[in-house]
Amino acid sequence: MNRNSFDVAVIGLGAVGSSTLWQLSKSGKRILGIDQFSPPHTMGSSHGETRITRLAVGEGMDFVPIVKRSHEIWEAIEALTGQKIMTTTGGLLFDSGGKSWSKHGSEGFFKRTVQFAKEGDIPFEVFDSHELKKRFSEFNLEESGMAYYEPSAGFLKPELAITTQIKLAEENQAVIKTHTKVLGIRPLEGGGVNIITNQGQFEAGRAVISAGAWVKDFLSESEKPHFKICRQILHWLPKIGNAFELGKTPVYMWGFGEGAEDFVYGFPSLDGKCVKMASESFLEKNHPDTLSREVSPDEDSLFIKEKIANRFNHIEKKVLQSKVCIYTVTQDSYFVVDELPDFPEVMVASACSGHGFKHSAALGEAISGKILEKSILFSLDKFAWQHKKNLQ
Repeated sequence: MNRNSFDVAVIGLGAVGSSTLWQLSKSGKRILGIDQFSPPHTMGSSHGETRITRLAVGEGMDFVPIVKRSHEIWEAIEALTGQKIMTTTGGLLFDSGGKSWSKHGSEGFFKRTVQFAKEGDIPFEVFDSHELKKRFSEFNLEESGMAYYEPSAGFLKPELAITTQIKLAEENQAVIKTHTKVLGIRPLEGGGVNIITNQGQFEAGRAVISAGAWVKDFLSESEKPHFKICRQILHWLPKIGNAFELGKTPVYMWGFGEGAEDFVYGFPSLDGKCVKMASESFLEKNHPDTLSREVSPDEDSLFIKEKIANRFNHIEKKVLQSKVCIYTVTQDSYFVVDELPDFPEVMVASACSGHGFKHSAALGEAISGKILEKSILFSLDKFAWQHKKNLQ
C-alpha cells in the first residue's frame, strides 16, 4: 500500500478537526490528519485557556441536541483518559433590561435562551438584579436587568481537548502531519482527492476541510463571500480577594445594548489569580495570515472603558495580558457542514461563528458518521451548503 494513501484525510486539527480525526480513527481505516501548525497552537480559533459551554443555546434550538451530545462525549473522553476537559460551574446570562439584544444572528437572545431551556427540559432559574447581588457579588447588573442561571453550564479547556483527541487518534493508528501546509486539493482520476502540501502529496478517498479561518483558501471566488474573518481579543485582568473563584464562580455572558458588540463574557482564569474577559468584534479582516496578532495599549484601554465600565466588582481595571483569536462567521451564524459543490469527495466543516467549540465533539462524531455512512444522532442537513447559498 502507498504510505501516502489514506481512506480519509482531515485538513486542520483544531476544535472540529481533532474531534473528527479521533472519531474517524475508531473505524480502523487509514486516517490522515494535517495541520499547517502544531496543534494546539495560538494562530487560530481554539486557544486561550477556556471556552464557555451551555445547553440552552440562544443561537437556535437546532444547536441544543448538538451541545447535549458534546457534553456526553466530553464525559466519555474524561472517563477514557483521566483528563479533565469540562468543568461545570453554572452559567449566568445577563440582560441589562434595555432594548432587546442580539447575538450571533439571534434577536432577543435572552428570551430565546429561556425559551430553549424550557423546550429542551434544561434546568434553569431566572431572577432579578437584587437576587444576583446576594448570590454573586462580582456583578453590578442594572436595577432593570434580569439574570438567567443554568447549573449545567461551565467551561471547556480547548487546548487540552484538542491534544487529548489527537493523542487518542494516534493510539488508533491515525497518521498526523504537523507543520504541513496544504497548498491545494485536486480530484483524482477515478475518484478521490489529491492533497498537495509543502511536505509532498497525499491521496485520500475523502477529505474533510476543518481549517477554520483558512477555509476560504479552499473555496471558489463565488463561495468565499459567505465567510467573514473577524479578529477577537481576549483579556486577563487581576482579581481582588476571593472573588471570581475558579470552579465556583459561574461563567457569564452579558448583553448590555442592542448591538451585536454590546456584549462581554468571561470566566475565572485557570491560574486562580485573574479573570479572563472578552467581547466580540465583527469587523471583517482580509486573511488570517495578515491579521495582526499584537494587541495595542489603546485596545486594552478601550475594552476597560467600554466593556468593563462599572459592571464588575473585585477586579483591578488593568490588563495583565491579551491574546488574539479568530472567528469565522456566516451571515446567520450557522455552521457550514457539507460537501464542496462539484467536488463531493471533499466535505467542508467550518464557520463555527464564534460559538462552535461547545458543539465540536458532537460535530466531529456526526461528520465521521456521515463520511463512514453510519447513523448519526442528529441531522447535519440544516447546516448544508444550500442553506448558505440561500442567503445571497
